[in-house]
Amino acid sequence: MARSALLGSSLAKKYWMALTGLFLSIFLIAHLAGNLQLLDMSPDGQLKFNEYAKFMTTFPLVKIVSYVLYASILFHAFDGILLAIQNRKARPVRYVHEKSSANRTWYSGQMALLGTLIMVFIVLHMKAFWYEMHWGELGMDSNGNKDLYTLVAVTFTQLWYVVVYVISMAVLAFHLLHGFSSAFQSLGANHPRYTPVIKSVGVFFAVIVPIFFALIPVWMFINA
Repeated sequence: MARSALLGSSLAKKYWMALTGLFLSIFLIAHLAGNLQLLDMSPDGQLKFNEYAKFMTTFPLVKIVSYVLYASILFHAFDGILLAIQNRKARPVRYVHEKSSANRTWYSGQMALLGTLIMVFIVLHMKAFWYEMHWGELGMDSNGNKDLYTLVAVTFTQLWYVVVYVISMAVLAFHLLHGFSSAFQSLGANHPRYTPVIKSVGVFFAVIVPIFFALIPVWMFINA
């Protein structure tokens, strides 16, 4: 079995890919729950979001989980690159009569590309908000908290950023459509009774979560 300097066997890489992917899926739910507060554009809603942002960046336990999250994102990305390289080396020449569409969807064969696009978006997103929250020169709201809400609101008045955000959520949806159920399969969760349920939940998750994420910048842009 092929070996990698980072993760050992190819089976180990798939396990880690699945575990980090599921952890990041849980993070998406938590992150969405917090970001949905942005839909309340009233003065009280703005103050509540800034209070939430302060808690998420100062509470010790949350900070520890954040470090685990950052490591998981990088680990998931590098693991995906290693798997893509390994799979390409395993089959350097495609069969002349191969019809990949008969066995898999187009996005299942483009996970590395989709993951790369998501990584680019994460870097852009963290530079716009995470970096500014920690080291930027943000103003203060009436409660004495950093006014992250105003930064988000101003950013979402830029049409180009809203378009990039929405497209990135579409990319995320396709990544999740294959990745969610594939993670359970990699962990050996295959059963005639439960596998169809997992796939249905995966489709629901892959569609609903990105839609609600995309709704936030669109809503704020329209109501700016």
